[in-house]
Amino acid sequence: MENLPVEVIGNVLSHLGAARDVVVASATCRKWREACRKHLHALSFSSDDWPVYRDLTTRRLEIIITQTIFQTQGLQRLSIRMDNVHEFSAAPVIAWIMYTRETLRALSYNVRTMPNVNILEKCGRQKLEVLDLDHNSITGIEPSYQRFTCLKSLSLRHVSISALDLSLLLAACPKIESLALDALEIVTSDSQSTMELSSPTLRDIYARALGVDKIILEADNLVSLHLNALNLDLFELIGKGMLKHLRIDDVSVTHLDIGESTDHLEVIDVSNFTIMWPKFYHMISRSSKLRRLRLWGVVFDDEDEIIDSEIIAICFPQLRHLSLSYDVRDGLLYYALEGSSPLENVTVLELGWTVITEHFGPWVFGMIEQCPNLKKLVIHGILSEAKTREELQILANFTSFIVCLMRKFMQVDVRFVYE
Repeated sequence: MENLPVEVIGNVLSHLGAARDVVVASATCRKWREACRKHLHALSFSSDDWPVYRDLTTRRLEIIITQTIFQTQGLQRLSIRMDNVHEFSAAPVIAWIMYTRETLRALSYNVRTMPNVNILEKCGRQKLEVLDLDHNSITGIEPSYQRFTCLKSLSLRHVSISALDLSLLLAACPKIESLALDALEIVTSDSQSTMELSSPTLRDIYARALGVDKIILEADNLVSLHLNALNLDLFELIGKGMLKHLRIDDVSVTHLDIGESTDHLEVIDVSNFTIMWPKFYHMISRSSKLRRLRLWGVVFDDEDEIIDSEIIAICFPQLRHLSLSYDVRDGLLYYALEGSSPLENVTVLELGWTVITEHFGPWVFGMIEQCPNLKKLVIHGILSEAKTREELQILANFTSFIVCLMRKFMQVDVRFVYE
């Protein structure tokens, strides 16, 4: 170890991450202390890494963080994530940011301060590429001053911000590619709030638990869209049809429009969602490149609506991974076995139930027969603690049915996932 160049030792210490581990390791010898001082690139302070952080007084913790940061030169990645036990003074926090901001490439920040520290104001016009903010308040965005010319990834969690400031912030990031918005407190003066976001470079967006009624997103190069735990009147995507991954989970939306150009879609993952199937099908029907389709816990607005396997086979000829959850309403299956077109390319099939009936086994059998090249079958089920005699008998019959099925389709790897 003593023959290692000091730069290499600095890289080793940088991979440790946790500040306490870095300080302990750097105490090995003078050379390691020099490496920590001159060649350390990453440093992390987290109340989850070392429980003693929670036991220290706030003043003592401020001193420890200040001394550790100020003994470094050229930090590129800094993470300070403290739970609600401590409320720091603004002065030392500003000192940490000001001391590192010229070399900083990535900042992860979750610190309660009094008064609130405007992190965006301190980091604007710097080299920051990744910014992850938690439990912060953002007000008064000035795009001409708070401009992030290098920022590629922005994550905001439990942040208070107005819809206008969020729009201005996105506009101040000309190179942004990834945006995560999680449980934001959207400040609005209107009775019906609208969030309008626009970015020509944005490729990936995750939106969860946003307190708005309408979202209008203009992103010509968007590749991945993930909507989670939202209650919306309108979601509209305006773009050039570059979307490849669409995921919708636990969303209620009256009007959903992801654009007419969905030719490049490769993955569609929809769960816990109420849809009008004809309208949704019209949006995705031209996705001939689709490789993975998941419809799980989907409820149709019209009781007579079904999705038959013929539609899936014809519209998605390149489909390889198909996931469907079994559901019956008034004796009618949501996913019916109709038509003779096989699912030629499907190699992985995931099928599941919320309430098992005697029809589940034959449905599974029919789905397997329509997948001549199937290699893997995953059965998902929910097992409640209290079961009636009839339910137990149905489950027993299904178990026997699966044994017979496995003997017939010996080339298929069968797995079970029960909740």
